[in-house]
Amino acid sequence: MARHYSIYDVFTERKLAGNPLAVIFDGEDLSDQAMQAIAAETNLSETVFVQKSANPAHSARIRIFTPARELPFAGHPTVGTAVALAERAYGKESGGLDLVSVLEENVGPVRCAVRLRDGEASFAEFDLPKTSVRHELALERQGIADALALKATDIGFENHVPSVWSAGVPFLMVPVHNLSAVEGLDFDAQLWERIAPLCEGGLTAAYVYCRGGVHHAAKFHARMFSTDMGIVEDPATGSAVAALSGAIHHFDGLPDGHHPLMIEQGVEMGRPSYIHLHIDTKDGAISRARIGGQAVRIASGILDL
Repeated sequence: MARHYSIYDVFTERKLAGNPLAVIFDGEDLSDQAMQAIAAETNLSETVFVQKSANPAHSARIRIFTPARELPFAGHPTVGTAVALAERAYGKESGGLDLVSVLEENVGPVRCAVRLRDGEASFAEFDLPKTSVRHELALERQGIADALALKATDIGFENHVPSVWSAGVPFLMVPVHNLSAVEGLDFDAQLWERIAPLCEGGLTAAYVYCRGGVHHAAKFHARMFSTDMGIVEDPATGSAVAALSGAIHHFDGLPDGHHPLMIEQGVEMGRPSYIHLHIDTKDGAISRARIGGQAVRIASGILDL
């Protein structure tokens, strides 16, 4: 069977930057094993399989696979798929087009807004399907430092300390003092597997962040490493930024109001990615959060499967 696909670079307006994503538009009638095998074949951070939605009011159901396992939710697949489906349905409308769609993911329905503009990279943003929550787990600062080839004194800044947060996928958040420490770290997968806690049925990935960034507008600079997703380092991780929203609100004590933040990732990999996070707070809690970014198509083709 001929199955159409496209590859998008996500969280970037420039081709061959950001985080690449494969979108398989004809994802029906594939077994879980077949989808996992195809994701391993593409060998990208994530591959999405588009299927018919259970609710006719929704745009599609999507399944998200890394080269090693399925994810209940992920940010760059959500942004990239929302853009891919909109461009496939409407093309690049002259004068622009704004759309709202709902993607059914394993975490639940995810509401997306898409902006198509002639001559510009398309943009999509989505409401977080879950508010980020903290998991109170025992963490060893020296062990974390050893696994990242950092000094223990490099870890933590201001009120930020290592902690585990999840908005659908758990991450061990590792704040470090400055940009040079983030740039110079060296991830040891074997050591990480010894010290990282299990959470929500899997080993937590490392999300290392500091304030500021290379881009003048970046509020935080980050890197993500995983030992069980089939990737070592990820150029952009929307699900980690979703989790980070809880840490930012907690440690920075965000006042009530609207807080727009841009997080850069992938710089050290030569694939700079820019993730836009918006946090709305009310009565001392996060009332709403959303993540957005641009996406550009770099390839299309057919799978003969």
